Amino acid sequence: MDLFYEPRLRDALFRAYFDARKNKRNTINALNFELDLEGNLRRLYEDIMYGTYTISPSICFIVEKPVKREIFAANFRDRVVHHYVINQLMDIFENQFIYDSYSCRAGKGNLFGILRLQKFIRSCTDNYRRDAYILKLDIRGFFMNIDKRHLCDRIMNLVLRKYDGWDREILLPLIRQIVMNDPTTGCIVKGHLSDWDGLPPSKSLFRTGDGCGLPIGNLTSQIFANYYLSDFDRHMKEDLKLKYYGRYVDDFFVVHRDMEFLRSLIPHVRAYLKETIGATLHPDKVYLQSCYKGVSFLGAYIAPFRTYPARRTQGNFREAVNDIARRCPDLDDIVPKEEMKLAEARLNSYLGVCGHYRAFRLCDRMLAGIPERFVKRFEVDELYRKVLWSELPQ
Repeated sequence: MDLFYEPRLRDALFRAYFDARKNKRNTINALNFELDLEGNLRRLYEDIMYGTYTISPSICFIVEKPVKREIFAANFRDRVVHHYVINQLMDIFENQFIYDSYSCRAGKGNLFGILRLQKFIRSCTDNYRRDAYILKLDIRGFFMNIDKRHLCDRIMNLVLRKYDGWDREILLPLIRQIVMNDPTTGCIVKGHLSDWDGLPPSKSLFRTGDGCGLPIGNLTSQIFANYYLSDFDRHMKEDLKLKYYGRYVDDFFVVHRDMEFLRSLIPHVRAYLKETIGATLHPDKVYLQSCYKGVSFLGAYIAPFRTYPARRTQGNFREAVNDIARRCPDLDDIVPKEEMKLAEARLNSYLGVCGHYRAFRLCDRMLAGIPERFVKRFEVDELYRKVLWSELPQ
């Protein structure tokens, strides 16, 4: 019997493997999978074809930045399946999304969302020649309160109606298993239980109701969650005719010239979300202000004629610089190579963000806090786009 007797599935799994290993190639799971790549893909192929595929236990941990969140990291083998499913179905999902939903879509990310909001404000205010207002809302515990049965039924119906690919009957059971999987069952907890201290119950899958919640960290969760809110997006754009509306995951905004209209929109949105998907607005994250006062969105602060890194972004940048100083307090001129690489990567990530806003003075102020033993080994380009580490000859 041939190794891959359905060449289309073989090719799709190879493509999914290469997509899954991007930025993950040096992880233990990815390396273990690659050690016997052909054998692992063959076994995965057979499990999918014969309907014996099962999801492996996830690794659960807490991240603190940019905000405290509970993450469930899928096994690399399952990540390959996630990419296979999304690669096959992304076109039909894209047809369901409005232009102004920005999460996990090609060419549409944080920066795109920031620029769209900036453009909406300028258009609505006639380039700040007249007043307009911005309403910004947030869905409380969004991922943790997604009704999995409702979501699964919607996706299955969409695939049956819109997808006529050769592998439709292969995809349907995979979709059901991915959506309905409970990642808390048999999960491997990384870290200490005390890491969960301070995490609200609405942000943990360990405390959700039965049949609720998608794990943050999976590609499928991001795309499926986007589809979960696609009807809400169309209601806002098409039914309510809101020209200046946009959404990134569970954060969404409306720009309008009538403040009272925006104020009246809040109870309507609250009722619509409750009735259609059982979601609730976060009571502490209702923002309604004049566009002249500026607004924070996706790590940026959009003010008249200027956009800055948000305070939280600046604070994280400062903390990263301070952490570099703390990690090597007593070293002489010879700094370990690993520390230099880590410092270079962390600094460049923040310089890249700041570069979008031409925040040169902020970069200069932040870099001034780096210890001298690091500074003399770094080269910073004139526009603060990146730092380059020079390894001294042995």
